[in-house]
Amino acid sequence: QKNINDNIYISLTDHINFAIERVEMGVPFQNPFLWEIKKFYYQEYLIGKVAIGMIEKELKVTLPQDEAAFIALHIVNAELDLDMSEMVSMTKLVNDILKIVDEYFGNQLDKESVFYERFITHLKFFAQRVFMGKEIESDDTEFQEIIRSKYQECLECVEKIKSYVKETCNHDITDEEMMYLTVHIKRVTTR
Repeated sequence: QKNINDNIYISLTDHINFAIERVEMGVPFQNPFLWEIKKFYYQEYLIGKVAIGMIEKELKVTLPQDEAAFIALHIVNAELDLDMSEMVSMTKLVNDILKIVDEYFGNQLDKESVFYERFITHLKFFAQRVFMGKEIESDDTEFQEIIRSKYQECLECVEKIKSYVKETCNHDITDEEMMYLTVHIKRVTTR
């Protein structure tokens, strides 16, 4: 139900062919981002599971569940029109930010809440903006001041995220982006 880049027909076909060859040669290959992909790109992961089921039915080759995650990444790449290395980097960035927040708040994140799912969604779009060099800008200084005064602890966590993103991606986070991250962190850390 989304527009995807036609390059997926080549990249995904090539990937599936190589995956089948690895299985037939007995060469295991694990996806280091299996958990993250299942969590961050669940719909695409489900499509990947259907695809490995189709491959098994048609070709009598059983691909590991890790391949469902790789197929999901190809789908997400085609949706965003990114290359695989950017997609892997975005997934790592989202995961690293979640670790920063989790460590800062002493593993208090409510990972079962709807706010956690919304936070992950926000982080996925945030990571896209970072890697595409886009920024959210606003001159709503009143909103920013309210957030700064009300959620100081969350803002301190966002400062750590800002430093991490600058150090690893050489990207400056705008004040507006910081406020949105702060609000999401406040929601996900409140039980």
